[in-house]
Parts: sequence; C-alpha cells; structure tokens
Amino acid sequence: MSGVRQWGVSALLGAIGSLAFAPFHLVFALVPALTGLLWFVTSVSSRRTAFAIGWWFGVGHFVAGFYWVGQAFRAADIGVWWGSVAVGALAAASALSIAVVAAACNAVRVTGVGQVAVFASLWTFAEWGRSFVVLGGFPWNLMGYVWGFSDNMIQVAAVTGVFGISAVTVFGAAVALTVVKVDGRFALRRWIWVGVAAAGLTAIWAGGALRLSNAHEDMVEGVRLRIVQANIAQHHKWLPDLRKAHFAEHLALTQMAAMQRITHVIWPETATPYALGRDDRIRQMIGAVTPPDGLLITGAIRISKGEEAPQRIWNSLRAISVSGDIVGSYDKMRLVPFGEYVPLRDWLPIDKLVEGSRDYSRGNAERTLELEGLPLVGPLICFEVIFPGSVVDKTKRPQWLLNLTNDAWYGNSTGPYQHLVQARFRSVEEGLPLIRAANTGISAAVDAYGRVVTSLGLGERGVLDTGLPVALVGGTFYGKYGNFPVLFAVGLIFAIALVGGTRRA
Repeated sequence: MSGVRQWGVSALLGAIGSLAFAPFHLVFALVPALTGLLWFVTSVSSRRTAFAIGWWFGVGHFVAGFYWVGQAFRAADIGVWWGSVAVGALAAASALSIAVVAAACNAVRVTGVGQVAVFASLWTFAEWGRSFVVLGGFPWNLMGYVWGFSDNMIQVAAVTGVFGISAVTVFGAAVALTVVKVDGRFALRRWIWVGVAAAGLTAIWAGGALRLSNAHEDMVEGVRLRIVQANIAQHHKWLPDLRKAHFAEHLALTQMAAMQRITHVIWPETATPYALGRDDRIRQMIGAVTPPDGLLITGAIRISKGEEAPQRIWNSLRAISVSGDIVGSYDKMRLVPFGEYVPLRDWLPIDKLVEGSRDYSRGNAERTLELEGLPLVGPLICFEVIFPGSVVDKTKRPQWLLNLTNDAWYGNSTGPYQHLVQARFRSVEEGLPLIRAANTGISAAVDAYGRVVTSLGLGERGVLDTGLPVALVGGTFYGKYGNFPVLFAVGLIFAIALVGGTRRA
C-alpha cells in the first residue's frame, strides 16, 4: 500500500475509533481501529513512516472527536473558516501523542502479546502527557471514557482512575492482532490472549456490578437543590438588549413552585450577565429569590476594583445570600485556550471566543468552599472537571463537587454528552457526588458511584430539583493516591513486555 493511501486508511481508522465515545458508544469500533493501527506501524520498516501513520490516525481520530470545537467559533460569529482551522490545529497537535506511540512501537522489536502490551502502555502514557502538558493539557476523550454508558464498567476507576481503564481498553481492542501473524498465517493458539482480554473486561464488569449491589443511595439531610437550566442560545447570550430578559428568565425559573422546600439554588456558568461585585441592585434581586436561610450559587464575571490598572477579569462562581451579600467566591483556575485567553496573543490575529477584548485571569484562591447549609464543596467551572486527579484540594477535601458550565457553545453536538461522561468519571474516582448545572444541558445530579440520579436533557428549559447524594465514607483508593499507582503499574507491564517479549526479526 502506497504512503498516501496508507495515510488515508489510517485517518479513516482513527475516525472509526471515535465512534466508541459518547453519545454513540460503539465500543467494538475500537477493534478494527486499534488493531489496524498497530498492524500498520509494526509492518513498515521506518520509524518515520510509522510516525506519519500514527499522526494521520490521530488526525482522523481527533477531527472526528473534536469537531464540536468548531461550533464555538460559529456561535461567536468568528466564522466557519477559523473554526475549521482550530479543529485542525487541535487535532494535529493532539495527534502527535499517537504519532510518538506509533514510532516507538515500530522501534520496539517485540511480537505477539508483548507487542500489544507495549502499545497499550505507551498509549496510556501518551494520554497522560496529552492531559497535562501541551497548553496546560486537554484530556478530552481518553480511551477509558468509551465505557461511560455502563455504570458497572466505570466502577474500577475508583481504584485505577480513567488511565487504568484506558490501558485495559486499548489492550483489549488491539489484542486481536495476536490472532494473525504478520505473514498472515492464522495461529489458533493465540486466541487465548483474546480470551484473556475478554475475561478481564468481564471481570471488571462483574466487579462493578458487585460494588453497585452494595451501594447506598442516601442523600444529605436538610439539603434540597434546584438547578436552573434556562437553555439560552450562545449567539443570544451576550446581546446587550437581551441580557435583562435572560436574567429575568433565571429569576422566573428560580421562583417556580416546588414539590419540596428548596434550600439552595444553582445557576450555570456566567448565568448572571452582570458584575455582581459592582452592582448592588442585581444582587438584591438575586437575594429576593434566594431560599430563606439558603443561598443562590451562580456563575458570573468578576472584575477587579476600579482603581486597579490594568483591569482584570475572572470567570467566577458567586454565592449570594438572602440579603444580597456575596458570601462565597471561586475564580476559575484552568482557562480554555482561545476561549478565555489567546496564547501568543501578540502573534495571532484572532480574538478569544468569549465576550470582551481582555484575556481572563487565572484564579489562585483556595478551591474548597464553606457555604451556609452545605457540606464542603469543590467548585469546578466548565472544563476544569475533565482533569483526572486534579479536581479537589487534597489538603481540604470537599464532600461534593459542583460543576457550573455553559455548553451552549457546542450546540446539539457530541461535545455536551462527552463532557457529562467525563464529569461522571470524576465522581467515581474521588468517591464524591457531583452536581452539574449547564445552561443548555445536560444538567444532572450524579452520585458518588458516577450514576446519574436525575438529569435535564440537552436543549431543554426548566429546573431540576434534587437532593444532594452523600460522599463515600473513607473515599477511594484513587482519591487518596491519584494517578501514580496506575502509571507505575503500566510502566512495570511495559518493562516486562520489553524484556520478556518475543523478538521480531
């Protein structure tokens, strides 16, 4: 097969593999995708060729997986062309991680199951690197997330985190390569490794089912939450003549009759289109609809004091009391490149996507908040929730997670569904419930096992009244030790496969 044709097939295989993620969850698509990739990169003689094959696979995989990013540029009226450039650039950069894996697998002279173990190990390390290195990291669509449709399968994340599930998934999908030798002759005895992989995945499912059979469904006493989902389209959200109407919409939904007494109200990211620290009148209006002895928690823009120069802005969470006072605040720490700030601004002729000409500032305050009538809460704004092992303050551990987001940027695409899956994984990993307030959906209450207790669908307008699930007593293994144990285990497997594997000629 010629180089160009090989690149095209590789990109197609990558795109097919993306069908394994939400909302499709066609997990079996990974078998031809990853088996084909490993076949290609171990069949060519040059590491440079293998690198190119891996890169083109990654481009196809990430363009199909990240296409929804382009929706944000359309919503911001920046143009389809810039959106296409952004998707292509993000995919091209992310694909480098797979390209490195491909080149390394070509260089390692190991065959059979050892080859697959090396591939799965390197893939896992590459995912970790993609998660935390380039531009602060972008751990979207890690391979373990393909199991987001199954509450049973994701329970092992309480021990291994998503990276452990990624390693097992990649091994299970690519192990089909051991059935056929490179020369094309079938070796039936090698089916044993396919059986081992299937047995391993079955054991993970069974272990998850056993864990959930003993799971509790308790709620925190005395807490009843109302999540407001106003479903405001992004191209309308910041229009000056509609801001008052949007604010009134949130007030009206907050005041809807409830079956049980509401103690706290939660609005999504930037739901309040005003700088609350500077507008007493707006705070009083919010206080007027806040439950007695409770709070209203909203996303809002925070602006530095007038005498400060240059003026700074933050994407923030604000907790408002009945009296209209700000009694709690959190500033977003992880900012979206090109969304909330422009890297290399002096060189790139483009504005950020969100309203205003200034870049947002990073928050540096304490993450865990103490709010009246609530257990300690760990706030997360937008995509802060997608970073495994980095969502809680280890020194002051919260009892629940609160994710405010505005997925209106991405319309009716795969993005909001994938965002929710990743949020659910954080609950399993940390053993903490998560409350998610999303402007256009999907708003949800998630328990400490990652199960969706109740939700309000994408594109729906309304309120979601729910209790607050309790945290797991004692937490989880992953919550205590993070990513190090699983990365160490994967590294050990890599070393064993490298030393003990059958050598290629």
